Amino acid sequence: MSRKPVHLAVYDTYADWETGHATAYLARAGYEIRTAGPSREPVTSIGGLRVQPACALDDVRPSESSLLILPGADLWDAGDDLAPFARKAREFLDAGVPVAAICGATVGLAREGLLDDREHTSAVSFYLAATGYGGERYVDADAVTDRGLITAGPTEPVAFAREIFRLLGVYDGEVLDAWYRLFHDSDAEAYAVLEKAQASG
Repeated sequence: MSRKPVHLAVYDTYADWETGHATAYLARAGYEIRTAGPSREPVTSIGGLRVQPACALDDVRPSESSLLILPGADLWDAGDDLAPFARKAREFLDAGVPVAAICGATVGLAREGLLDDREHTSAVSFYLAATGYGGERYVDADAVTDRGLITAGPTEPVAFAREIFRLLGVYDGEVLDAWYRLFHDSDAEAYAVLEKAQASG
């Protein structure tokens, strides 16, 4: 089955550990992962990884994408340099295409007003409250999905990936649960469930 690409936003200081589970297993499921930067100029992650974006943000169209993933970054807290990525998230959601934001990216979405009418989470509630947004829908959970928007805090990359897989239908039911238990809880029994699913799939 042909799938539209998943777009992974990359920018200087992006948190490279927050999206690895999601992108690795999306790629295994047949999704092309396309990196989108402020331009096509290379960017450098917090971990020092230098990445050449496949495309510029301005060239990303919701109609040509399955999902936009926004990782955290020091720049989300340092000013408005990444505001165009939050505006692109609005464009995606308005078009009915999902967005997944983790850690500092949730601050960008709060500033953009995208969390005011959706249940959401982040690192802690007061982290988002500092933006002055309407935070009545904050949920103290590992990851939250509401009407096409996934949010998670910086310590929950596995739960973040779980919600992405659920939303895109990559895994479901006991297979999704087993994937989460394996990578979050190191539950060895979950591996057998995944092996059986892969063998039959």
